[in-house]
Amino acid sequence: MSLTTPSSRHVDPERHARRMEAKQRIMNERIARADKEQGVLLVLTGPGKGKSSSGFGMLGRALGHGMKVAVVQFIKGAFSTGEEAFYRRQPGVTFHVMGEGYTWDTQDRRRDVAAAEAAWDKARELLSDPDIALVLLDELNIALRHGYLDLDRVLDDLQARPPMQHVVVTGRHAPQPLIELADTVTEMKVVKHAFKEQGIKAQKGIEL
Repeated sequence: MSLTTPSSRHVDPERHARRMEAKQRIMNERIARADKEQGVLLVLTGPGKGKSSSGFGMLGRALGHGMKVAVVQFIKGAFSTGEEAFYRRQPGVTFHVMGEGYTWDTQDRRRDVAAAEAAWDKARELLSDPDIALVLLDELNIALRHGYLDLDRVLDDLQARPPMQHVVVTGRHAPQPLIELADTVTEMKVVKHAFKEQGIKAQKGIEL
């Protein structure tokens, strides 16, 4: 079945060329004005699937440019994942799994707080190293949501990082002060989800 709509099949070629020429001028002007070069803070949040997947995609992109990267995983840690198995084998990657499992599994707030604080101590080390070009703080938003970490401390440490270091933060419920600090924020929504709607368990290569 073709996904092409009747309207898109019958667009006048000359009209299309004029529209694309105008769009090209606009984009070229925007590119010319974007003269800043600095490390960016990206926040990936929302209830939809793909936040960590996107973060690890950027990790691979940075490695493709020969950059050194680092990962600190909050909350996660009770089971192995494909991304951990893959990235630990790659040169230029520092990988730390610091969580003890989802909060409904641990059922021990003191233990969760201690794990989050240890993870943030490791994150601070990485955020102070100018040789690391990109730091992925996976599921940090969950730790902040539950109050396992002091938000002001986290924001201060993020702002104090080396000027050219990029940081990607993932997890649902990103706090508003973090959203305001970030340079780019993407909120992912749910349209359909195999687990919630069809009872399909987490699959290797997709969720794990």
